Amino acid sequence: MNNATLQLKIKQRLNKLASNDFDNIECWQIVEAFNKAQLEWVRRQLHGSNTSKEADEESKRRIDDLQKLLVDTTLNVRNRITFYESSALPSNYLEFKRVAAFAKNECCPERSLSVYQAEEANTDQLLRDAYKSPSWEWAETFCTLIDNRIRIYTDQKFELVRPRLYYYRQPVKIQILNCVDPYTQQTSTLDIPCEFKDDIVELLIDEAAAILAGDIESTIQYQRGTMSAERNN
Repeated sequence: MNNATLQLKIKQRLNKLASNDFDNIECWQIVEAFNKAQLEWVRRQLHGSNTSKEADEESKRRIDDLQKLLVDTTLNVRNRITFYESSALPSNYLEFKRVAAFAKNECCPERSLSVYQAEEANTDQLLRDAYKSPSWEWAETFCTLIDNRIRIYTDQKFELVRPRLYYYRQPVKIQILNCVDPYTQQTSTLDIPCEFKDDIVELLIDEAAAILAGDIESTIQYQRGTMSAERNN
């Protein structure tokens, strides 16, 4: 859906298509509300707090809706003796999915490694647990998230090879050509439409309209946008 249609639909939801009063909606308000709406929508789908209680991969629809945001990248890591620590997470990082890696030691070639996410608070207990600590024989280990980095534990039992991070990135923010952002005073030189499918954009329009309606204290439009967005979630 192009941005001209998106703006038209949002103004239609707010009954502002032919309004000349002080409640006219500026382009930057639409951009800010829509980008806020799509980020909130994505977080809700990942968390599973929608009507059907479905998280990111608990149904074919959720997989289809969110697969565009699921990406992978090479992890640059340093050996910290007990664990390998990555560099800072990507700037567009939103939520952890999994880590894939290979392991090797002095006597054996590389083998695929299963890496499970664990809580940093349980690190000491996991390292002492014979069934959960890093294991070359079972090709298993765990990782934690700390200080915007990932730690993959090896306990000096093997070397880590070619780790990759799979994660959900933040959705691309829309931009409207020649729209001036009052926060930065910069004029947009690009027209960037929403990257989601049109059926998802329709849901996001309702959410954005509800945000704007709340800002201008338009109770009926706020209730309509909120109810429609949640009902279709």
